[in-house]
Amino acid sequence: MHHKEEACVAPWSTFPRSAAIGATTLAVVLVASACGGGSSDTSTASPAAGGVKLVKAGKITTCTNIPYEPFEFNQGDKVVGFDVDIVDLAAKKLGVTQDIVDIDFAAIKSGAAMNAGKCDVAAAGMTITDERKQNIDFSVPYFDATQSLMAKKDSGVTSLDDVKAKNLKLGAQASTTGLDYVKGKGFNPVEYADSPKELLALQTGQVDVIVQDLPVVQTWLKKPEIGAKFAQVASLNTGEQYGIGMKKGNTALAQVINDAITTAKADGTYNAIYKKWFGTEPGAPAGAAPSASPSTTP
Repeated sequence: MHHKEEACVAPWSTFPRSAAIGATTLAVVLVASACGGGSSDTSTASPAAGGVKLVKAGKITTCTNIPYEPFEFNQGDKVVGFDVDIVDLAAKKLGVTQDIVDIDFAAIKSGAAMNAGKCDVAAAGMTITDERKQNIDFSVPYFDATQSLMAKKDSGVTSLDDVKAKNLKLGAQASTTGLDYVKGKGFNPVEYADSPKELLALQTGQVDVIVQDLPVVQTWLKKPEIGAKFAQVASLNTGEQYGIGMKKGNTALAQVINDAITTAKADGTYNAIYKKWFGTEPGAPAGAAPSASPSTTP
């Protein structure tokens, strides 16, 4: 797709969501900003409670990458999920509602979306890393994550060593820490733009094994047609934690987000949200199966 400079068309809903075009996505984001699609100057933003400035009056705008069940996904005409409920805690403190923008993950982790004034926060099951801290600020951690391997039940795979020994084809989601982790172990996986494409590749035999966040794999396996043929075959304890991303220097908003998360963890609200989406209390053994399907939770 070509974008003419004089047209100044915002690309968010039409630009291909692929990490392979991350640099191009960044360029388009910046062009959109220059065309008036958003401004990185928060002095023109709308104030909320406590003097926090937001890109839209009465809204906290969240950039995410859908679907990434159970963190964010479509349920009917609404976007729901664990991340949505976490940001809603901050929205309540600010006295506003949440508006969600679905964009390429590369534009989220690079900070381009927030710099261009497209959103106030990024909530996309995003791991806190030193590399990403160079581009965005993070909230306090709100989720302890781990990676896992998923394969056919009869694959005989129990570790990454097995993947290598059996010369199996590995798949991963682009722009993710799971991808970085297996690359660091010497693998050169096939990259897919989002998690549904990665899962489809496994189902259709394009790859033999995939690496993905454990809660996402657990949610997939609750679907009968998937659980009948596939399994979580290994956990990769990478010590990851998720954080809510914000534009660098946005300390007023960071304080509200951090207070919301800290308060929720102290008063039991966080545990209730966690159990709603994962079916277990925080700290349950890795690999424990959720007791209720997030996709059917009101």
